This record gives sequence, C-alpha cells and structure tokens, in this order.
Amino acid sequence: MTREELPKRFGTGKRVLVVNDTQEILELFTDILEGLGFETVVMSYAPRELEQVRMTEPDLIILDFIFGSRELAGWQLLQKIRMDAALQDLPVIVCTAAVREVLEQQGYLTEQGVLVVLKPFTVSQLEESLERATRIADSPERLASRRKMRQRRKRGEASAPERSGDEVRQDA
Repeated sequence: MTREELPKRFGTGKRVLVVNDTQEILELFTDILEGLGFETVVMSYAPRELEQVRMTEPDLIILDFIFGSRELAGWQLLQKIRMDAALQDLPVIVCTAAVREVLEQQGYLTEQGVLVVLKPFTVSQLEESLERATRIADSPERLASRRKMRQRRKRGEASAPERSGDEVRQDA
C-alpha cells in the first residue's frame, strides 16, 4: 500500500507544527503526519520563533528539547509558548531523546498537559500521542479560545503576552 492509498484518519483538517533542527527528522515527521491526514508545517529553531509559531496557527505542536549546540532551546520555546496568551492552550508533544531533562521536568510537563514521546519511538507511540493531542485540540474550550484569538488578530489587537516579549515596562 502506498502512502497515497493510506486512509486519511483522525488528523484530517489539523495543522501540526514540527520544530526540530534536523532536516531528516522534519522529513520523517512530514511523511508520518501527512499519512495520518495532518497538514504539516516544519520549522527549525530561529531567533523569532514565537512569532513564527503564532503565524503558523497550528492546532498542535511537536517539539524537540535540544537543538544542536543550543541545549534546551526547545525547553525555552515550550516555556514561551505556555506564557503566550494566544498559544498557551495549544497541545504540545515533546519528542526528544533528552530523557534526563524530561525526568527533571516531569512535574511541570504533566501540570502543563504536555505529552512526551521519547526517541527512538515507534509510529504507533507517536500516533497514540497525536490522537490524545487531537482530542485536546478539539475540546470546545480550545476551539473557542482559538476562534477568539484569530478574531482579535484580524482586528489588529494583541494582548501584552502576544507582543514580542522584548518590551520591558519601566515605572516612573
């Protein structure tokens, strides 16, 4: 059976942003996710990553913790996502080989509803996490939140956490 013959399943209509610094991994995720019916957007870690995440308007994110020499850059991006009003409720799947870091942050990850898939993984492990993340993305609260944020963005409004994050308030 070719990839084109695979039935479109639970991912139909969902956009997944995959953030990883390795081209081969991005291509692998693209093949797997598109086979499950997801629209896939890939991104390497970049200086204005939070802005890029917002512009992508993903339904869920798959994120690695480590980007080459930038150890824990993915962890920092996850924290930024959780502190951003427009993105804080997005389902996130951390897909990483950084077992020690995951164990150290297990309490936070659980509290934030972040799903974890450790590398190396099987397609069925990834698929199970994607199904769970899709249920979260489809929750009425999440759908209403996304609709509201898109309307505000169209009107040109942005709450303070949605801005660049580079602004620092100075009291007189």
